[in-house]
Amino acid sequence: MRDIPFILFLAGLLAMGFRRPFLFVLAYAYIDIVSPQRLTYLLLNSLPISLITVALAVLSWIAVDDKRDVRLAPRQLLLLMLLGYCYYTTVYADFPVDAQYKWEWVWKALAFAIFLPLTLRTKLRIEALLLFMVLSAATLIITGGLKTLLSGGGYGELNLMVNNNSGLYEGSTISTVAIAIIPLILWFSRFGTIYKPNRLVQLFCYCLIFACLLIPVGTSTRTGLLCIGLLAALMLRDVKRKLVYLGAAGMLGLLAIPFLPAEFTARMGTIKTYQADASASTRLAVWQWTFDYVQDHPMGGGFEAYRQNRIRYDKVSVETSGNVSTVKRELELDQARAYHSAYFEMLGEQGWPGLFLWLAIGLGGLFRMEVLRQRYRKPEAGEEWIAPLASSLQIAHIIYLFGATFVAIAFQPFVFMLIGAQIGLDTYCARHHAHKNWRPIRKPRARAAPVPVAAQ
Repeated sequence: MRDIPFILFLAGLLAMGFRRPFLFVLAYAYIDIVSPQRLTYLLLNSLPISLITVALAVLSWIAVDDKRDVRLAPRQLLLLMLLGYCYYTTVYADFPVDAQYKWEWVWKALAFAIFLPLTLRTKLRIEALLLFMVLSAATLIITGGLKTLLSGGGYGELNLMVNNNSGLYEGSTISTVAIAIIPLILWFSRFGTIYKPNRLVQLFCYCLIFACLLIPVGTSTRTGLLCIGLLAALMLRDVKRKLVYLGAAGMLGLLAIPFLPAEFTARMGTIKTYQADASASTRLAVWQWTFDYVQDHPMGGGFEAYRQNRIRYDKVSVETSGNVSTVKRELELDQARAYHSAYFEMLGEQGWPGLFLWLAIGLGGLFRMEVLRQRYRKPEAGEEWIAPLASSLQIAHIIYLFGATFVAIAFQPFVFMLIGAQIGLDTYCARHHAHKNWRPIRKPRARAAPVPVAAQ
């Protein structure tokens, strides 16, 4: 029975796409984020719906979309370079078979991020894309929030509609994304036009933000808690009454502590005693191995290169009995441990060139959003939404870059869609600015020829 709503929704969305082709782009975003083929047992999991939808999106753009004044941003060229470089490292990967599996979805995420800004020619399209991204992620976040309220969740125990630990269904990944989209939700509560921000829409937005904050609690991920702290600090920049904001944030944090599950508070306590935690200790050991590996392989080892690692680390714990504390060390051996960091994921798999390209794409986005934020701080009529949206996209990207320190999500498709939306906003503003400042060139009037003296 669960298959029917997914099939009907997707079929209706694709059917409307033949009348409004941009809906094919939104349908692909929905499929890539929610992965309905994982949630169904019939039809959707037997058809290449992702390939069909993206083919319809590209073909309809070529056939009918307005391509006047199409602009290619520098970051699209960087994405193209990263795509080509990833193909090169896949061909010469240390584990070619395993690398091929990851390449099959990575190239799609990169290619769609390159294509996406070409379709974002209007404010309505930019808003529609972000709305689909937020609501698609909300299908997982609302489910996780409700289960957290009812059961408290737990590390590795919160089931988000399907028993799957990849993509957004992985705990640390969905925690990072859930906190990252909070600024976008706040933007919709003020500047949305598809759903005008009346009281009902604002109530839904605030409830969704509450669900986003519950996800780190339900998944018991330290990454999510750190992202919440970073978000609170970043939002201080745009708040007018900063002292009131700090007081309210501190009060809410104190009031929330008694209601937090015991497992969550216990796991958050391991942030201070990370050496006693096997998960944290293995991360440090893998990061050291990765750095040593690229000294001999500066071009990286291709996707899944971590499979060859062999690590040794000390697990340190302190046992206290009365006034006596004893430091206990245990030697641990492990192998084929994942990177647990997007930065070391890029370094180990794509080497220094891939890491520099990836950082250039991310930091370039932060810079361009700051440029737009400053340019439209004193907007003209109809431009009030631009600076807040640029700020929201910037904060969302900063939270991703911070959360990516502890999670191997260098090629997360949701984030590359966010990058595509940034580029789309940037190119939209460039067109808007050019058209606003356009003035017709006046041709000088032709002067009458002088009358010959003999003719006078």
